[in-house]
Amino acid sequence: MSVLSGKKIILGISGGIAAYKTANLVRLLIKAGAQVQVIMSPASCAFITPLTLATLSKRPVYTQFEKDFGEWTNHVELGLWADAMIVAPASANTLAKMANGLCDNLLLATYLSAKCPVFFAPAMDLDMFAHPSTKENISKLKSYGNIEVESEFGELASGLVGQGRMAEPETIIQKMTGFFNNQTTPDLKDKKVVITAGPTYEPLDPVRFIGNHSTGKMGFDIAVEAASRGAEVVLITGPTFLKITHPAIKMVRVTTANEMYQQCHKFFSSTDIVIGAAAVADYRPKVVADQKIKKNDEEFVIALEKNPDILASLGAVKSHQFLVGFALETENEIEYAKSKLKKKNLDLIVLNSLNDKGAGFGKPTNKVTFIDKDFNVFPQELKSKEAVAKDIIDQIVKSYAK
Repeated sequence: MSVLSGKKIILGISGGIAAYKTANLVRLLIKAGAQVQVIMSPASCAFITPLTLATLSKRPVYTQFEKDFGEWTNHVELGLWADAMIVAPASANTLAKMANGLCDNLLLATYLSAKCPVFFAPAMDLDMFAHPSTKENISKLKSYGNIEVESEFGELASGLVGQGRMAEPETIIQKMTGFFNNQTTPDLKDKKVVITAGPTYEPLDPVRFIGNHSTGKMGFDIAVEAASRGAEVVLITGPTFLKITHPAIKMVRVTTANEMYQQCHKFFSSTDIVIGAAAVADYRPKVVADQKIKKNDEEFVIALEKNPDILASLGAVKSHQFLVGFALETENEIEYAKSKLKKKNLDLIVLNSLNDKGAGFGKPTNKVTFIDKDFNVFPQELKSKEAVAKDIIDQIVKSYAK
């Protein structure tokens, strides 16, 4: 029997050519034993008829607040009724409204009233999908605890080929099934996880610093994934523009490596898993000027001193904790990563190579290799950072279980 059997599912459909796929999605949900209530945005009715979806779902389809004869459609009751809500397709317009609390139709009012897990399946043309505002809206939705069913690479309605194609109905069913299976016995239930993210900035004077290009996205995605798997997460992040409001994630903002060191040790004794995804500066200026340094000489020499090695310091005192590190290398990647794994007393290391196209700082994708404490090597494919975050948590769960 499917885990979806008996589940009450709201399917929200926004305007887009991918709406034609929702007929099959409804059919698959019904076949799995779910009860399906379809809510359509006004724009979506131009792409697929309410009659088709009402016939397949065996329930009336709601498109507006007012039904026939002046009867009111209660979005609050709908939000309380559902065990899950899936917005598919989630157009750029609907994503933006969901992310920013706009509420101008029944679908959005129901979303804002929902007390259940909410899934969303983006669908739009590749340039719209790649636009920074769309990326920001997707990140916002995920930070609220919503679950993305990632769009696929393929042929689009425009005739172009790229990212933005709505996930197939079978993929959406798999995502929802996996979620409810995980809810039965969450992988990280009752586990406390500390994650570091982003860069550190080491001040040189009141206006300058030594830093790096890390955006923090990888660490933030890992935090959201760990929280969705039942963990209580402390996210210790260096300077970044990213935000997160997930109820299971406590964010601690720091600036320097020393500040990150102090916060990691503060939470360490009560932590089960530590994931060091931050790009911590190895060195800091030995002297920090009180005033802005003026441009006088042709040459300017900065004396540096070593920052504390956060992971090595945790590895030296760990007892029950499972310690995960990251290695960003440009040569002899496997050898250097294995050396770090042993030297810092880690249980798992996630290797990034700048030689891999699509990996590294400031990119939406990453390509990693896992190496466990027995030096087993597990290379992965190039994936979105959200998918890599899932793989990282999967690998931690497997290794931690041993």
